[in-house]
Amino acid sequence: MDLKVHIQYTFIFISFCDLQRPFHYHLLSPNKPQFNSPIRILGFKPNLHLSLSSQLSLSSKNPYFTTMDPIPTENNALVNLDIQPVFLDPQNTESHPNKRRKKKSIVWEHFTIENVGPGCRRACCKQCKQSFAYSTGSKVAGTSHLKRHIAKGSCPVVLRNQNNHPDNPSSPFTATPPNTAATDTPKRRYRTTTTVPFFPFDPDLCRRQIARMIIMHDYPLHIVEHPGFVSFVRNLQPRFDLVNFSTVQGDCIATYLSEKDKIQKVIDSMPGRVCLTVDLYGSCQTTGYVYVTGQFVDSEWKIHRKLLNVVMEPYPDSDSAFSHAVSGCLSDWNMEGRLFSITINQPVSETGVESLRNLLSEKNPNILGGQLLLGNCLSRSISGIVAESLAANQETVKKVRDCVKYVKTSESLEDKFLTLKQQLQVPSTKTLAIDDQTQWNTTYEMLQSASELKEVFSCLDTNDPDYSKGPTREEWNVIENLCAFLKILYDTANLLTTSSVPTTNTFFHEAWKIQLELARAAASEDPVISGLTKPMQESFNSYWKSCCLVLAIAVVMDPRFKMKLVEFSFTKIYGDEAQEYINIVDEGIHQLFLEYVALPVPLANGGGPVAGDVNMEDGDGGGGGGGGGEVGMTDFDMYIMETASQQSKSELDQYLEESLLPRVHEFDVVGWWKLNKVKYPTLSKMARDILSVPVSTVAPEAVFEVGRPEMGRYRCSLRAETVEALVCAKDWLRGGEMVDAGNPMIKMEFPI
Repeated sequence: MDLKVHIQYTFIFISFCDLQRPFHYHLLSPNKPQFNSPIRILGFKPNLHLSLSSQLSLSSKNPYFTTMDPIPTENNALVNLDIQPVFLDPQNTESHPNKRRKKKSIVWEHFTIENVGPGCRRACCKQCKQSFAYSTGSKVAGTSHLKRHIAKGSCPVVLRNQNNHPDNPSSPFTATPPNTAATDTPKRRYRTTTTVPFFPFDPDLCRRQIARMIIMHDYPLHIVEHPGFVSFVRNLQPRFDLVNFSTVQGDCIATYLSEKDKIQKVIDSMPGRVCLTVDLYGSCQTTGYVYVTGQFVDSEWKIHRKLLNVVMEPYPDSDSAFSHAVSGCLSDWNMEGRLFSITINQPVSETGVESLRNLLSEKNPNILGGQLLLGNCLSRSISGIVAESLAANQETVKKVRDCVKYVKTSESLEDKFLTLKQQLQVPSTKTLAIDDQTQWNTTYEMLQSASELKEVFSCLDTNDPDYSKGPTREEWNVIENLCAFLKILYDTANLLTTSSVPTTNTFFHEAWKIQLELARAAASEDPVISGLTKPMQESFNSYWKSCCLVLAIAVVMDPRFKMKLVEFSFTKIYGDEAQEYINIVDEGIHQLFLEYVALPVPLANGGGPVAGDVNMEDGDGGGGGGGGGEVGMTDFDMYIMETASQQSKSELDQYLEESLLPRVHEFDVVGWWKLNKVKYPTLSKMARDILSVPVSTVAPEAVFEVGRPEMGRYRCSLRAETVEALVCAKDWLRGGEMVDAGNPMIKMEFPI
C-alpha cells in the first residue's frame, strides 16, 4: 500500500502534553522505510490537510492506519479537521531532506567540527588548533569541555593575548565593548542567559592591586603576612603565591615610581612657574617629616595641586629644615629657576625665614626679590586662633559640652529633651552632637546648636531632677558671641575643604573681612566682645601682615575688582593711612609686571632672537650706492620701538583702566585669562602664576585639625624612602585620575 503524508502548512507540535484528551495515530508503511514510531499530533491549523490514499480507510480495521484511544470526535476542537486521502509515492524521499538542527551554543564561534573517521567527529579550536572529542557514532560528548578550554584559560593563544592586554581581561564569552570596532559581522546568538564575565588569573596584576590597596587605605605593609589575610587569599585564589613584606614594599615603590613619571611629564610641560607649600609633621621619635606640595597651572590652564616630596628631617626644629626640604624638591623634580612662591605652615625663626627668602631669591631672582614668601598658612592660622579662643573660655565650653553629653548618652533623656523642645516651640532645626576635640569645626557646631537650644536646657531640670544646672545666662551670652565670631572663621575654612583648588584671589575677600570684623570688635565698648575678640584680632593681624601683599596682587588680577576692591577694603581697615598701603600694592604689581616683561620670551616661530634682542645684521649689499640704503636702519628701528613704548600704555595700565566686569558669584578667573591671553600676552602669564599661589599648606580633610599633625607610629618604623612613596602615591592615586577636574568656581558673598 502506498502511503505519503502531505502537509500544506505547519503542524503545531508541543514537546510536552498538557491537554486533557490527546490522541495518537500510527503511520505504518508496508515496507517501513521511513515511519516506525508513533507521532503525537496535539493540534494544527484549520487549513492543514492530512492526505492519504483513497484506498486507505480511516478505520481501526485497516492495518496500515491505526488509532489509539481516545478516538477523536467532532467535539474535540483540536482534531475537528477535514482529512482527505491522496496517493503519493513513498519512494520519493528527496522532498524530505534530513536537516540537522542549527547549533546554537556560543562555543561554535571558537570551534569547528572535523570528520576524522567513519562516525567519528572532533571539535577543533580555531585559536590553538587543538582537537577535542565531540561525537562517536550516536554518542555526543557535549560542549562543556569546549567552554572550559576557552573560558578557563586553558587555550594558550587566548591566555597569551590576555597577558599582552592585562587592562582588558575580558572573556571570549563577553560582549565586545561599544568602542571596539568589530571586523566580522556579529553572529546571532540564540541563548539569552547571561554569562559571568571571565577574568583570567594574573599574579602580577594581583600584586599590583594589593600594593594599590595598601597605599590607598593606609594599611600596614605587614598585612600580607597576617594570618587572617593569608587565609583569605588562599581560599580566594589558591594559585596565588603569597608575597612577604619585602616584596610588597618593592611593589608599592614601583607604583610610586610609575605615578611619579606621569606627574613629571605634566611638570615638564607646564608653561609657568610652581608654587610650593611646606608642612611639618611631628612623630613619636625626635625626627620630623616635611611635606612639600606643589601648585601650578598646566598648559591647558588647569590648576594642579600635588604632593611632591615627604622629606625626613632628623632635626625638625633647626633653622635649615624647611630650606633643605625645598632645595631637595626642586632638584628632584628638575624645577630649578621655576620657583615662584613658598608658603609655610607655622611660625619660623628669623634665621629660618631669611634662609627661605634667600632660597626664593636665588632660585627665582627676578620675582620681587623673594617677597613672595607667605610666612603663615591660612588654615593653621585660623585653627590656632580658634584653639586660643576655646582655651580662653574653657570652663564655659566644658559646661556646654557636659550638657550635650548628658542628653546624647541616653536615648530616654534625648526623647525627653525633644519632647520639651516641642512643648516650648523652639524654632531651631539644629540637632545636638558631641564634639571631637581634635576637630574644631565639631566644637563650633556643638556650641552653635546648644546656643539655639538654650531655652530647652534651662527648663530641662524641671522635668529631670538629675540634671545639673547648665551655663548661666551670662555664660550663654558668651557662647553666642563666641559662635558669632567663630562663624566668620568657619566659613573661610570651609572654602579650603573643597576638592577643587581655589584661586588666590578668593581669599583676599575672606582675609580682609576677618581683619575688619575683628578690628571693629576689639574696639567695641562691650567688655565681653572686646575681651573675646582682642586676642583673636592680634593673632590674625600677624597673618594679615605676612600675606596682605600677595593676596592684594591676586585680587587685582580679578577683572571684577582690580584695584577698586583694594582701595575700598584698605580704606575700611586703615582709615586715613589707607593710601600708603594702596601705593605699596600698586608699586608691587607694576614691579612684578616689569619683571615679566624683561623675561626672555621666544618668538612665535620658535627660532631667531628672543624678546629684547635686535638683529644687527646689515643687508645683502656691501658699501656705497643704493645697495647700502639699509645700513643704519636698525638704529632707526630701535628708535621707533623706544618712542612707541614710551607713548603707548602697557598691558597692565590698559587692563586697570578698563571697566570692571559684572560681579557674579560663579566666575572662573583663570579661564578668563585663558580667553584673553592674546589680548594680554604678558599680563596673562603673570596672572597665571599669581593666581596659583596657595594660601594653605594642609590637605582639605585636615583643615579643621587642632595642633601639629603627627606621623603614625607604624610609618615612623619604615624607611624614609618607603614613607615618601606611600604618602605621595596615595595623594596621586586619590580621585582615580591624575589631572584635576577643573578650576573652581566658588560662590562668595561680596561686601560691596
